Amino acid sequence: MIKLRLTPYADSSWTWDGHRYVTADGTSEVTPYEHPMVEHTAITDGRRTLLLVRERVTGRPLSAPGPRTAPAVAVDKARALVEQWPADYVLVETAPDLPVRVSAGPFGTAPLYVAHDGTSLHGSWDMADLADHATGLSPREVARLLIYRPRYGTETVFRGIHKVTERATAICGGHLHIHHPEPALHSGPRELVDDADVLSAFVAAMDDALDVRPLDPATTVFHLTGGFDSGTVATRAAERCPGRYATSTLLIGEPGRGSQLRRRRQIRNAVPFSDEDFVVDAMEHPPLHPECGRVSGERISPYEEPLHHPFTKLTALLADNGARAVVTGLGGDEMVALSQAEYPHKSMGEIGDDLPWIGKTAQEALEYADDGIAPPARVNSMTLLSLETTAPVLLRAGIWPVHPFADPGMIQLGEWLPYDWRELKQLQRRRMAALGLGRDVTDSRERESFAEVVQHALTAHAPSLFARMLREGSPLFDCGLVDPDGLRHAVRRLGTGPYREDGDAQLLEVVDLHLATRAFL
Repeated sequence: MIKLRLTPYADSSWTWDGHRYVTADGTSEVTPYEHPMVEHTAITDGRRTLLLVRERVTGRPLSAPGPRTAPAVAVDKARALVEQWPADYVLVETAPDLPVRVSAGPFGTAPLYVAHDGTSLHGSWDMADLADHATGLSPREVARLLIYRPRYGTETVFRGIHKVTERATAICGGHLHIHHPEPALHSGPRELVDDADVLSAFVAAMDDALDVRPLDPATTVFHLTGGFDSGTVATRAAERCPGRYATSTLLIGEPGRGSQLRRRRQIRNAVPFSDEDFVVDAMEHPPLHPECGRVSGERISPYEEPLHHPFTKLTALLADNGARAVVTGLGGDEMVALSQAEYPHKSMGEIGDDLPWIGKTAQEALEYADDGIAPPARVNSMTLLSLETTAPVLLRAGIWPVHPFADPGMIQLGEWLPYDWRELKQLQRRRMAALGLGRDVTDSRERESFAEVVQHALTAHAPSLFARMLREGSPLFDCGLVDPDGLRHAVRRLGTGPYREDGDAQLLEVVDLHLATRAFL
Protein backbone atom coordinates (compact mmCIF):
# COMPACT_ATOMS: atom_id res chain seq x y z
CA MET A 1 0.00 0.00 0.00
CA ILE A 2 3.06 2.22 -0.16
CA LYS A 3 6.07 3.11 -2.30
CA LEU A 4 8.98 5.00 -0.78
CA ARG A 5 12.53 6.34 -0.95
CA LEU A 6 13.97 7.38 2.40
CA THR A 7 17.38 8.90 3.07
CA PRO A 8 18.42 8.57 6.73
CA TYR A 9 19.88 11.48 8.70
CA ALA A 10 18.70 13.91 5.98
CA ASP A 11 16.12 16.68 5.99
CA SER A 12 12.98 15.54 7.79
CA SER A 13 10.74 18.46 6.78
CA TRP A 14 7.84 16.84 4.92
CA THR A 15 5.10 18.31 2.74
CA TRP A 16 2.17 16.79 0.85
CA ASP A 17 2.05 17.72 -2.85
CA GLY A 18 -1.32 16.13 -3.59
CA HIS A 19 0.18 12.84 -4.74
CA ARG A 20 3.06 12.05 -2.41
CA TYR A 21 4.90 13.17 0.68
CA VAL A 22 8.29 14.76 -0.11
CA THR A 23 11.08 16.35 1.91
CA ALA A 24 12.26 19.87 1.22
CA ASP A 25 15.66 18.68 -0.02
CA GLY A 26 14.11 16.08 -2.34
CA THR A 27 16.02 13.16 -0.85
CA SER A 28 12.97 11.29 0.43
CA GLU A 29 9.45 10.59 -0.78
CA VAL A 30 6.50 8.42 0.28
CA THR A 31 3.72 7.64 -2.19
CA PRO A 32 0.54 6.13 -0.68
CA TYR A 33 -1.58 3.82 -2.79
CA GLU A 34 -4.49 5.90 -4.04
CA HIS A 35 -7.76 4.10 -3.40
CA PRO A 36 -11.09 4.73 -1.62
CA MET A 37 -10.25 1.91 0.82
CA VAL A 38 -6.92 3.50 1.82
CA GLU A 39 -6.17 6.67 3.75
CA HIS A 40 -3.01 8.40 4.93
CA THR A 41 -1.93 11.09 7.35
CA ALA A 42 1.18 12.50 8.98
CA ILE A 43 2.12 14.18 12.23
CA THR A 44 5.33 15.96 13.22
CA ASP A 45 6.77 17.79 16.21
CA GLY A 46 9.22 19.66 13.97
CA ARG A 47 11.90 17.00 14.34
CA ARG A 48 10.29 13.59 14.35
CA THR A 49 7.67 12.74 11.70
CA LEU A 50 5.23 9.84 11.47
CA LEU A 51 3.69 9.06 8.08
CA LEU A 52 0.90 6.51 8.22
CA VAL A 53 -0.77 4.74 5.29
CA ARG A 54 -3.58 2.43 6.34
CA GLU A 55 -6.79 0.71 5.36
CA ARG A 56 -9.89 2.74 6.07
CA VAL A 57 -12.18 1.55 8.86
CA THR A 58 -15.97 1.77 8.85
CA GLY A 59 -17.41 4.54 10.98
CA ARG A 60 -14.21 6.57 11.15
CA PRO A 61 -13.89 9.93 9.32
CA LEU A 62 -11.36 10.05 6.51
CA SER A 63 -7.95 11.14 7.76
CA ALA A 64 -6.70 14.42 6.38
CA PRO A 65 -3.49 14.14 4.34
CA GLY A 66 -0.49 16.31 4.97
CA PRO A 67 1.75 16.70 8.02
CA ARG A 68 0.05 18.13 11.10
CA THR A 69 2.30 19.85 13.63
CA ALA A 70 1.84 18.81 17.25
CA PRO A 71 3.81 18.63 20.51
CA ALA A 72 6.24 15.75 20.97
CA VAL A 73 3.94 14.12 23.51
CA ALA A 74 1.16 14.00 20.88
CA VAL A 75 3.51 12.32 18.42
CA ASP A 76 4.42 9.75 21.08
CA LYS A 77 0.72 9.10 21.72
CA ALA A 78 0.01 8.77 17.99
CA ARG A 79 2.83 6.24 17.67
CA ALA A 80 1.43 4.18 20.55
CA LEU A 81 -2.03 4.12 18.96
CA VAL A 82 -0.87 2.93 15.53
CA GLU A 83 -0.76 -0.73 16.50
CA GLN A 84 -4.33 -0.64 17.81
CA TRP A 85 -5.74 0.03 14.34
CA PRO A 86 -8.11 -2.85 13.45
CA ALA A 87 -7.00 -3.06 9.81
CA ASP A 88 -3.68 -3.11 7.97
CA TYR A 89 -1.15 -0.27 7.79
CA VAL A 90 2.42 0.80 6.99
CA LEU A 91 4.15 3.32 9.25
CA VAL A 92 7.16 5.46 8.29
CA GLU A 93 9.19 7.21 11.00
CA THR A 94 11.88 9.79 10.25
CA ALA A 95 14.03 12.24 12.18
CA PRO A 96 17.18 14.08 11.02
CA ASP A 97 19.36 12.47 13.71
CA LEU A 98 17.93 8.92 13.62
CA PRO A 99 17.77 5.99 11.21
CA VAL A 100 14.56 5.77 9.18
CA ARG A 101 12.07 3.11 10.21
CA VAL A 102 9.32 1.43 8.19
CA SER A 103 6.91 -0.88 10.03
CA ALA A 104 4.35 -3.24 8.49
CA GLY A 105 0.94 -4.01 9.93
CA PRO A 106 -0.25 -7.45 11.05
CA PHE A 107 -2.38 -8.60 8.13
CA GLY A 108 -0.15 -8.80 5.04
CA THR A 109 -2.84 -7.35 2.77
CA ALA A 110 -0.17 -6.00 0.42
CA PRO A 111 3.47 -7.06 0.44
CA LEU A 112 6.23 -4.60 1.29
CA TYR A 113 9.61 -5.17 -0.33
CA VAL A 114 12.65 -3.04 0.52
CA ALA A 115 16.18 -2.55 -0.78
CA HIS A 116 19.13 -0.40 0.30
CA ASP A 117 21.63 1.18 -2.11
CA GLY A 118 24.09 2.57 0.42
CA THR A 119 22.38 5.96 0.48
CA SER A 120 18.63 5.44 0.67
CA LEU A 121 16.04 2.85 1.58
CA HIS A 122 13.70 1.98 -1.29
CA GLY A 123 10.38 0.19 -0.85
CA SER A 124 7.33 -0.90 -2.81
CA TRP A 125 4.44 -3.34 -2.90
CA ASP A 126 5.60 -4.19 -6.43
CA MET A 127 8.90 -6.07 -6.47
CA ALA A 128 9.53 -4.91 -10.04
CA ASP A 129 10.18 -1.39 -8.71
CA LEU A 130 13.26 -2.75 -6.90
CA ALA A 131 14.62 -4.87 -9.75
CA ASP A 132 17.71 -2.67 -10.15
CA HIS A 133 18.72 -3.59 -6.60
CA ALA A 134 18.74 -7.36 -7.25
CA THR A 135 22.34 -8.58 -7.07
CA GLY A 136 21.92 -12.34 -7.49
CA LEU A 137 19.94 -15.30 -6.28
CA SER A 138 19.36 -16.65 -2.78
CA PRO A 139 19.95 -20.44 -3.03
CA ARG A 140 17.89 -21.26 0.05
CA GLU A 141 14.84 -19.28 -1.05
CA VAL A 142 14.97 -20.54 -4.64
CA ALA A 143 15.29 -24.11 -3.37
CA ARG A 144 12.24 -23.69 -1.14
CA LEU A 145 10.14 -22.60 -4.10
CA LEU A 146 11.49 -25.28 -6.43
CA ILE A 147 10.20 -28.03 -4.16
CA TYR A 148 6.98 -26.21 -3.21
CA ARG A 149 8.05 -25.75 0.42
CA PRO A 150 7.72 -21.98 0.89
CA ARG A 151 8.57 -20.30 4.16
CA TYR A 152 7.38 -16.89 5.37
CA GLY A 153 10.35 -14.65 6.08
CA THR A 154 12.32 -11.59 5.00
CA GLU A 155 14.42 -13.48 2.45
CA THR A 156 13.39 -13.28 -1.20
CA VAL A 157 14.59 -15.03 -4.34
CA PHE A 158 16.81 -12.03 -5.10
CA ARG A 159 19.74 -10.96 -2.98
CA GLY A 160 19.42 -7.27 -2.25
CA ILE A 161 15.61 -7.33 -2.07
CA HIS A 162 13.99 -8.08 1.28
CA LYS A 163 10.43 -8.48 2.52
CA VAL A 164 9.16 -6.63 5.56
CA THR A 165 7.03 -9.33 7.14
CA GLU A 166 3.98 -8.68 9.30
CA ARG A 167 4.65 -6.49 12.37
CA ALA A 168 8.32 -6.27 11.39
CA THR A 169 10.30 -3.01 11.11
CA ALA A 170 12.93 -2.15 8.50
CA ILE A 171 15.55 0.09 10.11
CA CYS A 172 18.00 1.85 7.84
CA GLY A 173 20.92 3.99 8.98
CA GLY A 174 24.24 3.02 7.52
CA HIS A 175 22.91 -0.50 6.86
CA LEU A 176 19.54 -2.19 6.59
CA HIS A 177 18.26 -4.27 9.48
CA ILE A 178 14.83 -5.89 9.72
CA HIS A 179 13.65 -6.24 13.29
CA HIS A 180 11.16 -9.05 13.94
CA PRO A 181 8.29 -8.78 16.44
CA GLU A 182 7.60 -11.10 19.33
CA PRO A 183 5.79 -14.30 18.31
CA ALA A 184 2.03 -13.93 18.20
CA LEU A 185 0.21 -16.01 20.79
CA HIS A 186 -2.45 -18.50 19.73
CA SER A 187 -4.96 -20.68 21.52
CA GLY A 188 -6.28 -24.20 20.97
CA PRO A 189 -9.59 -26.03 20.70
CA ARG A 190 -12.14 -25.57 23.47
CA GLU A 191 -14.98 -27.73 24.70
CA LEU A 192 -18.37 -26.47 23.56
CA VAL A 193 -21.21 -25.93 25.98
CA ASP A 194 -24.29 -28.08 25.37
CA ASP A 195 -26.30 -25.34 23.64
CA ALA A 196 -23.42 -23.82 21.65
CA ASP A 197 -24.61 -22.33 18.36
CA VAL A 198 -21.45 -22.59 16.30
CA LEU A 199 -23.03 -21.55 13.01
CA SER A 200 -24.41 -18.36 14.54
CA ALA A 201 -20.96 -17.59 15.93
CA PHE A 202 -19.50 -18.20 12.45
CA VAL A 203 -22.04 -15.85 10.85
CA ALA A 204 -21.33 -13.19 13.47
CA ALA A 205 -17.59 -13.50 12.87
CA MET A 206 -18.10 -13.12 9.12
CA ASP A 207 -20.28 -10.07 9.69
CA ASP A 208 -17.62 -8.49 11.88
CA ALA A 209 -14.89 -9.24 9.33
CA LEU A 210 -16.92 -7.77 6.48
CA ASP A 211 -17.96 -4.70 8.48
CA VAL A 212 -14.45 -3.59 9.44
CA ARG A 213 -13.86 -1.95 6.05
CA PRO A 214 -16.29 0.36 4.23
CA LEU A 215 -17.17 -1.89 1.29
CA ASP A 216 -19.31 -0.31 -1.42
CA PRO A 217 -21.59 -2.97 -2.94
CA ALA A 218 -21.66 -1.08 -6.24
CA THR A 219 -17.91 -1.49 -6.73
CA THR A 220 -17.19 -4.69 -4.75
CA VAL A 221 -16.95 -8.12 -6.37
CA PHE A 222 -16.78 -11.42 -4.51
CA HIS A 223 -14.62 -14.25 -5.80
CA LEU A 224 -17.01 -17.19 -5.99
CA THR A 225 -15.07 -20.25 -7.11
CA GLY A 226 -17.68 -22.81 -6.18
CA GLY A 227 -15.67 -23.87 -3.14
CA PHE A 228 -16.58 -23.65 0.53
CA ASP A 229 -14.49 -20.66 1.59
CA SER A 230 -15.43 -18.07 -1.01
CA GLY A 231 -18.94 -19.54 -0.98
CA THR A 232 -19.59 -19.00 2.73
CA VAL A 233 -18.33 -15.42 2.69
CA ALA A 234 -20.07 -14.41 -0.54
CA THR A 235 -23.43 -15.92 0.41
CA ARG A 236 -23.37 -14.15 3.78
CA ALA A 237 -22.73 -10.81 2.07
CA ALA A 238 -25.55 -11.47 -0.40
CA GLU A 239 -27.91 -12.30 2.46
CA ARG A 240 -27.21 -8.94 4.03
CA CYS A 241 -27.31 -6.89 0.81
CA PRO A 242 -29.71 -8.75 -1.50
CA GLY A 243 -29.14 -8.36 -5.21
CA ARG A 244 -26.19 -5.97 -4.88
CA TYR A 245 -22.96 -7.98 -4.98
CA ALA A 246 -21.41 -9.23 -8.22
CA THR A 247 -19.37 -12.44 -8.37
CA SER A 248 -16.40 -13.69 -10.36
CA THR A 249 -14.27 -16.77 -10.94
CA LEU A 250 -11.73 -18.58 -13.08
CA LEU A 251 -13.11 -21.68 -14.75
CA ILE A 252 -11.08 -24.85 -14.30
CA GLY A 253 -10.77 -27.68 -16.82
CA GLU A 254 -12.55 -30.99 -17.01
CA PRO A 255 -13.38 -33.26 -15.27
CA GLY A 256 -14.09 -30.81 -12.45
CA ARG A 257 -15.50 -27.99 -14.58
CA GLY A 258 -19.02 -29.42 -14.75
CA SER A 259 -19.16 -29.72 -10.98
CA GLN A 260 -17.78 -26.20 -10.55
CA LEU A 261 -20.45 -24.77 -12.84
CA ARG A 262 -23.24 -26.64 -11.04
CA ARG A 263 -22.01 -25.62 -7.61
CA ARG A 264 -21.68 -21.95 -8.56
CA ARG A 265 -25.13 -21.96 -10.15
CA GLN A 266 -26.69 -23.46 -7.03
CA ILE A 267 -24.86 -21.03 -4.74
CA ARG A 268 -25.90 -18.02 -6.80
CA ASN A 269 -29.50 -19.25 -6.82
CA ALA A 270 -29.59 -19.87 -3.07
CA VAL A 271 -29.20 -16.18 -2.15
CA PRO A 272 -29.79 -13.00 -4.19
CA PHE A 273 -26.58 -11.84 -5.86
CA SER A 274 -26.59 -9.20 -8.59
CA ASP A 275 -26.96 -10.36 -12.18
CA GLU A 276 -23.29 -9.62 -12.90
CA ASP A 277 -21.06 -12.69 -12.85
CA PHE A 278 -17.60 -12.27 -14.36
CA VAL A 279 -16.01 -15.49 -15.61
CA VAL A 280 -12.70 -16.15 -17.37
CA ASP A 281 -11.89 -19.58 -18.77
CA ALA A 282 -8.44 -20.50 -17.47
CA MET A 283 -8.16 -23.20 -20.12
CA GLU A 284 -8.49 -20.57 -22.85
CA HIS A 285 -6.05 -18.23 -21.12
CA PRO A 286 -3.64 -20.58 -19.35
CA PRO A 287 -0.35 -19.73 -17.66
CA LEU A 288 2.60 -19.45 -20.07
CA HIS A 289 0.32 -18.46 -22.94
CA PRO A 290 2.25 -16.33 -25.47
CA GLU A 291 0.29 -13.27 -24.29
CA CYS A 292 1.30 -13.87 -20.65
CA GLY A 293 3.34 -11.04 -19.16
CA ARG A 294 5.85 -13.48 -17.73
CA VAL A 295 6.49 -14.98 -21.15
CA SER A 296 6.84 -11.58 -22.82
CA GLY A 297 9.59 -10.58 -20.39
CA GLU A 298 7.75 -8.32 -17.97
CA ARG A 299 9.29 -7.99 -14.52
CA ILE A 300 6.83 -10.09 -12.56
CA SER A 301 7.77 -11.24 -9.10
CA PRO A 302 8.17 -15.00 -8.67
CA TYR A 303 5.84 -14.65 -5.68
CA GLU A 304 2.92 -13.47 -7.76
CA GLU A 305 0.02 -15.70 -8.71
CA PRO A 306 1.22 -18.93 -10.45
CA LEU A 307 -1.91 -18.70 -12.64
CA HIS A 308 -0.77 -15.20 -13.54
CA HIS A 309 -2.19 -14.89 -17.04
CA PRO A 310 -5.77 -15.99 -16.35
CA PHE A 311 -5.84 -14.13 -13.03
CA THR A 312 -4.67 -10.96 -14.78
CA LYS A 313 -7.37 -11.42 -17.43
CA LEU A 314 -10.05 -11.76 -14.75
CA THR A 315 -8.73 -8.76 -12.82
CA ALA A 316 -8.73 -6.60 -15.95
CA LEU A 317 -12.31 -7.66 -16.67
CA LEU A 318 -13.36 -6.63 -13.17
CA ALA A 319 -11.57 -3.29 -13.41
CA ASP A 320 -13.13 -2.56 -16.81
CA ASN A 321 -16.54 -3.05 -15.17
CA GLY A 322 -15.89 -0.66 -12.31
CA ALA A 323 -14.67 -2.96 -9.55
CA ARG A 324 -12.59 -1.27 -6.85
CA ALA A 325 -12.52 -4.08 -4.25
CA VAL A 326 -12.41 -7.87 -4.44
CA VAL A 327 -13.35 -10.10 -1.51
CA THR A 328 -11.73 -13.55 -1.47
CA GLY A 329 -11.95 -16.79 0.47
CA LEU A 330 -8.20 -17.00 1.03
CA GLY A 331 -7.34 -18.27 4.49
CA GLY A 332 -10.36 -20.56 4.84
CA ASP A 333 -8.23 -23.69 4.70
CA GLU A 334 -5.97 -22.45 7.47
CA MET A 335 -8.85 -21.25 9.66
CA VAL A 336 -10.03 -24.82 10.20
CA ALA A 337 -6.74 -26.65 9.64
CA LEU A 338 -5.96 -29.67 11.77
CA SER A 339 -2.80 -29.65 13.83
CA GLN A 340 0.05 -32.11 13.37
CA ALA A 341 -1.09 -33.85 16.56
CA GLU A 342 -4.67 -34.17 15.29
CA TYR A 343 -3.68 -35.31 11.81
CA PRO A 344 -0.03 -36.40 11.43
CA HIS A 345 1.15 -35.56 7.91
CA LYS A 346 4.27 -34.78 5.98
CA SER A 347 5.18 -31.14 5.52
CA MET A 348 4.36 -29.58 2.17
CA GLY A 349 6.80 -30.25 -0.64
CA GLU A 350 9.10 -32.97 0.69
CA ILE A 351 11.97 -33.38 -1.76
CA GLY A 352 12.23 -36.70 -3.55
CA ASP A 353 13.61 -38.48 -6.57
CA ASP A 354 10.64 -37.33 -8.65
CA LEU A 355 12.27 -33.91 -9.10
CA PRO A 356 15.44 -34.74 -11.03
CA TRP A 357 16.12 -31.11 -11.93
CA ILE A 358 16.94 -30.05 -8.36
CA GLY A 359 20.59 -28.98 -8.56
CA LYS A 360 23.33 -29.72 -6.08
CA THR A 361 23.35 -26.18 -4.69
CA ALA A 362 19.60 -26.35 -4.07
CA GLN A 363 19.90 -29.73 -2.36
CA GLU A 364 22.58 -28.38 -0.04
CA ALA A 365 20.58 -25.23 0.70
CA LEU A 366 17.49 -27.24 1.66
CA GLU A 367 19.29 -28.46 4.77
CA TYR A 368 18.70 -24.93 6.09
CA ALA A 369 15.22 -24.42 4.60
CA ASP A 370 13.63 -23.79 7.99
CA ASP A 371 16.25 -21.26 9.10
CA GLY A 372 15.72 -17.53 8.97
CA ILE A 373 11.93 -17.52 8.92
CA ALA A 374 9.63 -15.02 10.60
CA PRO A 375 8.22 -15.73 14.08
CA PRO A 376 4.64 -17.00 14.39
CA ALA A 377 2.19 -14.40 13.12
CA ARG A 378 -1.40 -13.59 14.01
CA VAL A 379 -2.39 -14.77 10.52
CA ASN A 380 -1.29 -18.26 9.45
CA SER A 381 1.96 -18.08 7.47
CA MET A 382 0.47 -20.05 4.55
CA THR A 383 -2.36 -17.53 4.38
CA LEU A 384 0.15 -14.66 4.36
CA LEU A 385 2.04 -16.32 1.51
CA SER A 386 -1.22 -16.65 -0.42
CA LEU A 387 -2.18 -13.02 0.12
CA GLU A 388 1.06 -11.71 -1.34
CA THR A 389 0.51 -13.69 -4.54
CA THR A 390 -2.77 -11.93 -5.33
CA ALA A 391 -2.23 -8.35 -4.18
CA PRO A 392 0.16 -6.96 -6.86
CA VAL A 393 -2.07 -7.99 -9.78
CA LEU A 394 -5.12 -6.44 -8.12
CA LEU A 395 -3.33 -3.26 -7.03
CA ARG A 396 -2.01 -2.61 -10.54
CA ALA A 397 -5.62 -2.67 -11.73
CA GLY A 398 -6.80 -0.25 -9.03
CA ILE A 399 -8.54 -2.97 -7.01
CA TRP A 400 -8.12 -3.43 -3.25
CA PRO A 401 -8.10 -7.02 -1.87
CA VAL A 402 -10.17 -7.97 1.17
CA HIS A 403 -9.71 -11.32 2.93
CA PRO A 404 -12.27 -11.95 5.71
CA PHE A 405 -10.69 -15.27 6.74
CA ALA A 406 -7.56 -13.33 7.75
CA ASP A 407 -9.59 -11.32 10.27
CA PRO A 408 -8.51 -11.89 13.92
CA GLY A 409 -12.04 -12.80 14.99
CA MET A 410 -12.34 -15.44 12.29
CA ILE A 411 -8.91 -16.84 13.13
CA GLN A 412 -9.70 -17.06 16.85
CA LEU A 413 -13.02 -18.78 16.20
CA GLY A 414 -11.23 -21.39 14.10
CA GLU A 415 -8.65 -21.98 16.82
CA TRP A 416 -11.34 -22.52 19.44
CA LEU A 417 -13.44 -24.98 17.44
CA PRO A 418 -13.28 -28.66 18.40
CA TYR A 419 -11.88 -31.22 15.98
CA ASP A 420 -15.25 -32.36 14.61
CA TRP A 421 -16.08 -28.83 13.42
CA ARG A 422 -12.77 -28.44 11.61
CA GLU A 423 -12.33 -31.91 10.15
CA LEU A 424 -12.97 -31.84 6.38
CA LYS A 425 -14.18 -28.24 6.71
CA GLN A 426 -17.32 -29.23 8.58
CA LEU A 427 -17.84 -25.60 9.62
CA GLN A 428 -18.17 -24.39 6.03
CA ARG A 429 -20.07 -27.49 4.90
CA ARG A 430 -22.70 -27.10 7.62
CA ARG A 431 -23.07 -23.40 6.93
CA MET A 432 -23.75 -24.12 3.24
CA ALA A 433 -26.22 -26.85 4.20
CA ALA A 434 -28.02 -24.38 6.46
CA LEU A 435 -28.63 -22.23 3.39
CA GLY A 436 -30.50 -25.13 1.83
CA LEU A 437 -27.75 -26.15 -0.58
CA GLY A 438 -27.68 -29.83 -1.56
CA ARG A 439 -24.99 -32.47 -1.36
CA ASP A 440 -23.62 -31.53 -4.78
CA VAL A 441 -22.35 -28.40 -3.01
CA THR A 442 -21.81 -29.61 0.54
CA ASP A 443 -20.39 -33.05 -0.22
CA SER A 444 -19.10 -33.03 -3.79
CA ARG A 445 -17.29 -36.20 -4.82
CA GLU A 446 -15.51 -34.59 -7.78
CA ARG A 447 -12.14 -32.93 -7.34
CA GLU A 448 -12.11 -29.33 -8.44
CA SER A 449 -8.63 -27.88 -8.94
CA PHE A 450 -6.43 -26.11 -11.45
CA ALA A 451 -4.41 -29.28 -12.04
CA GLU A 452 -5.72 -29.64 -15.59
CA VAL A 453 -5.00 -25.97 -16.31
CA VAL A 454 -1.40 -26.47 -15.19
CA GLN A 455 -1.15 -29.64 -17.26
CA HIS A 456 -2.41 -27.79 -20.33
CA ALA A 457 0.09 -24.97 -19.76
CA LEU A 458 2.99 -27.38 -19.37
CA THR A 459 2.14 -29.58 -22.34
CA ALA A 460 0.95 -26.88 -24.78
CA HIS A 461 3.08 -23.82 -24.01
CA ALA A 462 6.01 -24.80 -21.79
CA PRO A 463 7.94 -27.06 -24.25
CA SER A 464 9.14 -24.14 -26.38
CA LEU A 465 10.11 -22.20 -23.26
CA PHE A 466 12.08 -25.15 -21.89
CA ALA A 467 13.79 -25.64 -25.24
CA ARG A 468 14.92 -22.03 -25.27
CA MET A 469 15.99 -22.23 -21.62
CA LEU A 470 18.09 -25.33 -22.27
CA ARG A 471 19.53 -23.81 -25.44
CA GLU A 472 20.35 -20.32 -24.14
CA GLY A 473 20.99 -21.09 -20.48
CA SER A 474 19.55 -19.74 -17.26
CA PRO A 475 20.76 -18.06 -14.06
CA LEU A 476 19.29 -21.11 -12.32
CA PHE A 477 21.81 -23.31 -14.16
CA ASP A 478 24.69 -20.93 -13.48
CA CYS A 479 24.07 -21.08 -9.72
CA GLY A 480 23.64 -24.87 -9.61
CA LEU A 481 20.06 -24.52 -8.44
CA VAL A 482 18.58 -26.37 -11.42
CA ASP A 483 20.45 -29.25 -13.05
CA PRO A 484 20.13 -28.87 -16.84
CA ASP A 485 20.58 -32.59 -17.50
CA GLY A 486 17.89 -33.47 -14.97
CA LEU A 487 15.60 -30.82 -16.44
CA ARG A 488 16.24 -32.09 -19.97
CA HIS A 489 15.29 -35.59 -18.85
CA ALA A 490 12.09 -34.29 -17.17
CA VAL A 491 11.11 -32.26 -20.22
CA ARG A 492 11.69 -35.24 -22.50
CA ARG A 493 9.52 -37.40 -20.27
CA LEU A 494 6.86 -34.67 -20.18
CA GLY A 495 6.71 -34.77 -23.97
CA THR A 496 6.36 -38.53 -24.19
CA GLY A 497 3.85 -38.89 -21.32
CA PRO A 498 1.83 -39.91 -19.58
CA TYR A 499 1.52 -36.71 -17.57
CA ARG A 500 2.10 -37.11 -13.82
CA GLU A 501 0.60 -34.44 -11.61
CA ASP A 502 3.00 -35.34 -8.81
CA GLY A 503 6.36 -34.78 -10.44
CA ASP A 504 5.44 -32.85 -13.58
CA ALA A 505 3.28 -30.03 -12.19
CA GLN A 506 6.27 -28.68 -10.24
CA LEU A 507 7.89 -27.80 -13.56
CA LEU A 508 5.67 -24.72 -13.66
CA GLU A 509 7.71 -23.27 -10.80
CA VAL A 510 10.92 -23.90 -12.76
CA VAL A 511 9.59 -21.89 -15.69
CA ASP A 512 8.27 -19.08 -13.50
CA LEU A 513 11.55 -18.76 -11.61
CA HIS A 514 13.56 -18.85 -14.84
CA LEU A 515 11.45 -16.11 -16.43
CA ALA A 516 11.65 -14.00 -13.27
CA THR A 517 15.43 -14.33 -12.95
CA ARG A 518 15.90 -13.42 -16.61
CA ALA A 519 13.66 -10.37 -16.25
CA PHE A 520 15.15 -9.13 -12.95
CA LEU A 521 18.81 -10.01 -13.43
